[in-house]
Amino acid sequence: MVYETKIWLILSLLFGASYMQHFVYGKPQVPCIFIFGDSLSDSGNNNNLLTASKVNFKPYGIDFPKGTTGRFTNGLTAIDIIGEILGFEDFIPPFANIGGSDILKGVNYASGSAGIRYETGKHLGVNVELGLQLQHHKIIVDQIGTKLGGDQKASQYLNKCLYYVNIGSNDFISNYFLPQFYPTRRIYKPEEYAEDLVNKLSQSLKILRDVGARKFVVFGVGPIGCTPNAIANHGSCIEEQNDAAFIFGTKLKSLVDQLNSQFTDSKFLFRNISSDPFDTSHGFKVVDAACCELTLNATCTRDKTPCHNRNEYKFWDGFHPTSATNKLVAFNSYFSSNPNIVYPINIQHLLHSS
Repeated sequence: MVYETKIWLILSLLFGASYMQHFVYGKPQVPCIFIFGDSLSDSGNNNNLLTASKVNFKPYGIDFPKGTTGRFTNGLTAIDIIGEILGFEDFIPPFANIGGSDILKGVNYASGSAGIRYETGKHLGVNVELGLQLQHHKIIVDQIGTKLGGDQKASQYLNKCLYYVNIGSNDFISNYFLPQFYPTRRIYKPEEYAEDLVNKLSQSLKILRDVGARKFVVFGVGPIGCTPNAIANHGSCIEEQNDAAFIFGTKLKSLVDQLNSQFTDSKFLFRNISSDPFDTSHGFKVVDAACCELTLNATCTRDKTPCHNRNEYKFWDGFHPTSATNKLVAFNSYFSSNPNIVYPINIQHLLHSS
């Protein structure tokens, strides 16, 4: 507890007034970052899709340097902040808007409501599921090969990049626990479903490795049963959902251990913050309610003024963390080796190991 409090105090100092300046070290620690995921990482890929899962309106982005962009939070996402820590001056562009961007620095493929499974989140409309994100990445890899003068040079370059994979929450929230839309709960027991997701994710990671990836950060699923939306609908945390997320995380950690043993030329890092969701030691005063006024689908009401003390809220809307929470996740992911918080290795170690 003391350790976590110290982390929060250091984090507050680092990200206080102008955290954009703190982590611009010149040359980035990696040449590029490729981001695969869902609304926790989406930076605008859903803006022009026919879906209810998009947030290109105020008050989203109220604390973001460029305003409303399609990020599902008030400010920066965790991977935005990790990119800053790594020394990137600009945010990694979304695949949907890479025109004029330097793809050699990476691409963000993440899509709100998307999952590991194809059908996940499709009741909300179109999204870019993990399989399609991989197809988009292959397009980018081909373009990088053209820029660098061949597949071999592209592979040597991509070997040095960071591959950030944070997906799976929607496979539970917007699939398994929505039996009115999806049959998966009738087909799979929780253990079986988690196994199916991990197997699919394993195939995806191997596909990425086949096209040059060597340094991976793979996230588990947090306590999804304790979001403001879950609490509002149930009166308390939905432990069945938390248990399912825990099973998935356990199996995913085992997969990461297996991949590290199988592919000695690659590094796979597992991240899973599994602390008490109601812990206030990080400085949060409100951990069970959203900062903004919510609509029926648990997104912020358009153009409504959100809470003013946003750094004291863990959640921005019914599902997504505030930028303050994202800072903590990013800081822990990069620096912390405390096994009581996360898997005892960090991004810093991952990038600087042989």
